[in-house]
Amino acid sequence: MDGITQDGALESGSARSPGFFARENTIAGPQFNRWLVPTAALAIHLCIGMAYGFSVFWLPMTNEIANAPASCANLGLMQALTTTTCNWTVPQVTYVFGIFIAMLGVSAAIWGAWLEHAGPRKAGCIAALCWGGGMIVGGIGVMTHQLWLVYLGAGVLGGIGQGLGYITPVSTLIKWFPDRRGMATGFAIMGYGGGAMIGAPLAVLLMGHFAADGGTGVAMTLITMGAIYTIVMACGAIGFRVPPSGWKPEGWEPPKSQKDNAMITHGHVHLNTAWKTPQFWLIWGVLFLNVTAGIAVISMASPMLQDVFGGALVGITDPDAVLTASQKAAVVAAAAGLVGLISLFNSVGRLFWASLSDKIGRKNTYFCFFILGIIMYCLLPTWGHLGMAGMFVISICVILSMYGGGFATVPAYLADIFGTQMVGAIHGRLLTAWTAAGLVGPLIIAALREAQLNAGVAPNLVYDRTLYIMAGLLFAGLICNLLVRPVKEEHHMSDEEVEYERSLQHDDPVGGKAESAARGAFGIGGVLCWLGVGVPFLIGLYIALAKAAALF
Repeated sequence: MDGITQDGALESGSARSPGFFARENTIAGPQFNRWLVPTAALAIHLCIGMAYGFSVFWLPMTNEIANAPASCANLGLMQALTTTTCNWTVPQVTYVFGIFIAMLGVSAAIWGAWLEHAGPRKAGCIAALCWGGGMIVGGIGVMTHQLWLVYLGAGVLGGIGQGLGYITPVSTLIKWFPDRRGMATGFAIMGYGGGAMIGAPLAVLLMGHFAADGGTGVAMTLITMGAIYTIVMACGAIGFRVPPSGWKPEGWEPPKSQKDNAMITHGHVHLNTAWKTPQFWLIWGVLFLNVTAGIAVISMASPMLQDVFGGALVGITDPDAVLTASQKAAVVAAAAGLVGLISLFNSVGRLFWASLSDKIGRKNTYFCFFILGIIMYCLLPTWGHLGMAGMFVISICVILSMYGGGFATVPAYLADIFGTQMVGAIHGRLLTAWTAAGLVGPLIIAALREAQLNAGVAPNLVYDRTLYIMAGLLFAGLICNLLVRPVKEEHHMSDEEVEYERSLQHDDPVGGKAESAARGAFGIGGVLCWLGVGVPFLIGLYIALAKAAALF
């Protein structure tokens, strides 16, 4: 006999007793409510989303050694890895970001298929140990002033946690919300965009607290936040439940024919087949080009605003005026407000665009990204020449909402094209596009800026050519999206292959009672779960808006 635990998960009555982390021990029972799953996803993504807020550590990390000797002035990277007497440089510490973004794509690609079989509870807990543990190891690296240990901890180990944590909720959410695929993944991935809104202010607060005893406070801040993130992510992972095979929302029926939506497949494509199809590489190109253009703006948003508008941000209309120290500080503060707005639009745009894609389709949503993006990128130089800082900021915010929206919409796009059975693994393989874009985008805009300055171009004009090039990249993405077609049926798995994949997940549609599963009420538990992730998000939102107010 099968029994139901108090939290709604199914207990197997077979001779083999599955472990606590086994996927079959997370199959939902009748009392579960599917609206609890996004809260588990948000708990993970709000933590790993701190990746976008790591810039708050860079400057303090370069001042760990007081009164460093003059011989440290030209310290190379190899010497910086093990020195205990010289400060690191900003470029040397910012490699951490590149490492964990690279590892995100690599780990998601390598372990995506394993995650499908292991289930979200086990994968989420491993992600918690890697991301939180990586920050703790990185903190120890800062404390002992060993840069190689910072790279290994926050970079490599943290990057593995990033990759596993990022894709863990995707397959689960899509299966719980076949009627709202975009909205479901938008909720989770919104957390990744908003993680910095919570994490960055928390990091600043903790550094201020720990620095009171001397030093910068970075080491203890990383260790403390690592411990917090490990606990929060583990709670989210333990809260995951998966639907039994064949489950569907009450009253919802899938489209009866391909004519209802030609872009949504009724079959499933295996990972080993999917990545060999033209559709995979076209969507890879769509994501790569959209992210390359967006991340280039993210990486240079604050200096770009300062270079283009300068004193105009604080009401000084004379472009040749020499700014006082207080005026320069006011300009920097105004530009910092843009960073807060970027976090806000990057986050909220993920939910907005992904939810909209449920109405207009994924392909049409990406058409919006590329067409609107081209227009916005081409208008940015004009706003700069006309001194219209407000329109410049609005355009950047729209661009960044579409940057985030691209991340949130792509899992549903993949589910439409390749089916839901292995969408998590396919999504993991696709995230290598993010890794490539994260390396290429900032390099392009930084190199072009430097070349323009060396050529004697005025600082307020150095970004014109770069922004037009970004528009060109989006046009290439538009063509890729235009060429996406449904996968041919010959690539679909047979019924026997689908059943075999489900057997690897230990998914029993009969024992799972698909028709009666997850019909429970939302209840007080649901309210508490949403408050648990919603209150920190709203606090971060308030802080971002307060910083953005400096722009106006």
